[in-house]
Amino acid sequence: MAQFQFKLKPVLRLRVAERDDRRTRLAEAYHAERILRDRLTEAEAERGRVRDMVRTASSPGQVDVDALLRTHRYELVVAAQVFAIEQQLKQVAEEVERRRQALVEADRQVRVMEKLRDRQFAEFQQQEFRKEVKQLDEIAGRRGGARG
Repeated sequence: MAQFQFKLKPVLRLRVAERDDRRTRLAEAYHAERILRDRLTEAEAERGRVRDMVRTASSPGQVDVDALLRTHRYELVVAAQVFAIEQQLKQVAEEVERRRQALVEADRQVRVMEKLRDRQFAEFQQQEFRKEVKQLDEIAGRRGGARG
């Protein structure tokens, strides 16, 4: 009995490798997004601490103007950091979406190749079954002819 050979097996292997690569790249983008979200959380917490410092420094009583100015400057720096991180998050989110779409397409291509392989294997099995039936019919015909 002949063995089934999928002639496009190298193409299937390439598509599977490409899908796996795209899956890895998507995981890397998700990791970068998590890091940025953590940094944003830290920066926003720092911004809250600075605001508390500003409220404390500007409370009634003796005010240290230099300390208040330094705190305001630092608040501006932290606000700029928050803004920059938010912009980076937007870019990373766009990249995540691009990579997710690429993975979806690569996965679709693998499924197409697997369906083709399965269809060809089913056809191969059908042909092998027909050959076997034909051989059995020939053997039965010879035996019937020898008896007659």
